[in-house]
Amino acid sequence: MTTLATLEQLLREQADLPPIDRWHPELCGDIDIFIDNDGRWFHEGRPFAREALVRLFASILRREADGRYYLVTPAEKMRIRVEDVPFLAVASDAAGAGTGQTVVFTLNTGRKVLLDATHPLVIRGTADLPRPYLELEHGLAARLSRPVYYTLVDLAAEHQGETGVWSGGAWFPLTPPVAAEQ
Repeated sequence: MTTLATLEQLLREQADLPPIDRWHPELCGDIDIFIDNDGRWFHEGRPFAREALVRLFASILRREADGRYYLVTPAEKMRIRVEDVPFLAVASDAAGAGTGQTVVFTLNTGRKVLLDATHPLVIRGTADLPRPYLELEHGLAARLSRPVYYTLVDLAAEHQGETGVWSGGAWFPLTPPVAAEQ
């Protein structure tokens, strides 16, 4: 396990996201960009060759109330297609224990995200086949890869009769709510 100070330093190193919630240009149309189920970005059917370009586009991506995804700048808004969610949590790191535990996820774009009340863990699916997601800003989410989810399972504790993890002072169950099972 990494120390809490190391995790905090990793988070400080992350660049601030552009203020896309304040940008409201008119829709310019569709652009042939597609993000597949594994978080891979494609343009006109070909994978993006430059990771820096993926990181740039990821920083101006949002999901709107219509459920669609848009790349947004102060002057333009272009609709793209996303198979499930645009990001994949590919690694995690934890420090501390109990209610003082901190879990940080690394997304497929390299971005580090603290699991906390602002970026909660949401489990969809069923108890037999849970589908874990990390909610992000601007209506976005990252699906946890299977190894990352199993890392959380290894960190699991019991709290008020349910199994879950603590991070950032908040409790996150590791099973879907009964009413949400599909």
